[in-house]
Amino acid sequence: MDPIDVQVLRELERGLPLVPAPFEEMGKRLGLSGDEVVERIRLMKEAGIIRKFRARIDQRKVGITANALVAWNPAGLGEQDPGKLLAAFPSVTHCYERRPIPGRWEYTYYTVHHGYSKSQVLVEVNAVAETIGCPDYAVLFSTREFKRVPNVRMRENGGGVS
Repeated sequence: MDPIDVQVLRELERGLPLVPAPFEEMGKRLGLSGDEVVERIRLMKEAGIIRKFRARIDQRKVGITANALVAWNPAGLGEQDPGKLLAAFPSVTHCYERRPIPGRWEYTYYTVHHGYSKSQVLVEVNAVAETIGCPDYAVLFSTREFKRVPNVRMRENGGGVS
């Protein structure tokens, strides 16, 4: 890596600008063409300096402000796999199975739902509950978003783009 590669990595960590030609815009700040920026990224990816290149959408900026964790107690579903049933719904972005705390917290499955309003999320969750026949669930809405940070292991190893 040379000093320009380091500058490219720093620019990538800031995020791509939301313009029609983001690499051209980034290149202007670095004194490079957009093609040169892309080529440097490609070479760093091939060398293993950059492992992944992915997008992260700031959901609040696009209006998705209702985020809920739903805890499910699917006792009584018989032979059906609750995880497969829950994960199959388009409104479910994450699905987890966890051990219950007997006598205190009997929920064993958790799903995450995002929407433009709490009422929209509740309608979707109620539809899931009715469809799979699981009336025992609790909806927990987020009250604030904590700052997301890059992978700690990457920062400790001197990088921030994984």
